[in-house]
Amino acid sequence: MILEKHIHIVCFDIPYPVDHGGFFDLFYKLVALKKAGVKIHLHCFEYGRSQQPTLLDYCETVRYYHRQSGHKGFSHKIPYIVSSRINQSLFEELLKDSHPILLEGIHCTYLLQDDRFRERKIIVRLHNVEHLYYDRLARSCTDMMKKMYYWNESRLLKKYEKSIANKAIILTVSESDATHYRQELGATKVAYIPVFSGFDKVKVQNGIGFFCLYHGNLSVPENEKAAYWLLEEVFNDIKTPFVIAGKNPSKKLQHFAEHQSSTCMVANPGWDEMQDMIGKAQINLIPSFNNTGVKLKLLNVLYHGRHCVVNNASIKGTGLESACYSAETPEDFKSLILQLYHQPFGEEEIILRQHLLENTYNSDNDVKKLITWIW
Repeated sequence: MILEKHIHIVCFDIPYPVDHGGFFDLFYKLVALKKAGVKIHLHCFEYGRSQQPTLLDYCETVRYYHRQSGHKGFSHKIPYIVSSRINQSLFEELLKDSHPILLEGIHCTYLLQDDRFRERKIIVRLHNVEHLYYDRLARSCTDMMKKMYYWNESRLLKKYEKSIANKAIILTVSESDATHYRQELGATKVAYIPVFSGFDKVKVQNGIGFFCLYHGNLSVPENEKAAYWLLEEVFNDIKTPFVIAGKNPSKKLQHFAEHQSSTCMVANPGWDEMQDMIGKAQINLIPSFNNTGVKLKLLNVLYHGRHCVVNNASIKGTGLESACYSAETPEDFKSLILQLYHQPFGEEEIILRQHLLENTYNSDNDVKKLITWIW
């Protein structure tokens, strides 16, 4: 008789619908585990997103917990993303059996400080090196109050991440994050398992597209900074058509973009509209000021878009360097844009991407690795 495999998964947010890069790995990991026969007991923190009956298609049980936002979730010693998710009802539920526990993100890891879980099999899925991520947010942010919050959160996160680095198995989404945890935080049980993206086939249109595209959640300081950088440093003196698209751009950014020649801003496009723009673009631009984690927009573009121009921070640790054109300075970006704008995207490049992505980002293979670590 084959014993059933049960697992508790604790999510920092409700992982459906998949309308943001941070939710791809959360949701499509559920899909892969379900396909592999694993019985999932999902626990979600609820704030701003509604409960989703769809999750019961993949999970045996789904429970929701309130996140203590604002001053109620604040602590002087623990990062806010962690302290606001301390929930005794969740802990009591997890203690009712001995199933392994997968914690999605540093956000959900406070139970590692609880002696009642000392003997449990616990895995932390790391989506970023969070203290580095918040440091980059602080550097990108122009609002002084937010900047101070990001700096303080980065400071607390560095201490906290080091304190829990050896209290669980750490599974990262990039090789560079795994290296950082080993070398800088002293983790001994750490491994790289690629992100579960839900993409399985390269679907790129041949030929030549119509514009250059930068897309992302524009309410995130880092993404807003990248948009301004492209407008001010790259498209300041070239006339190539340029589209910026994404969620919740500020009025200031919209106004600035609208007054640049050859530039168009598309605010809050739906998923289908965004995918249509990615497919029609001649060049997808992905500069980044944050070199932790994996940019889901990068995977999306490689599966669905033509030429992709990145900088080192966007591509580091992904294994996808050969599928992209790399640039660092504004002059490098300009040169590649002018070179690629009239260069057709051919079948050979599609084949290269398919081979590379199938070998590196294969959910069937990756879920086997995950199951091996858990059991």
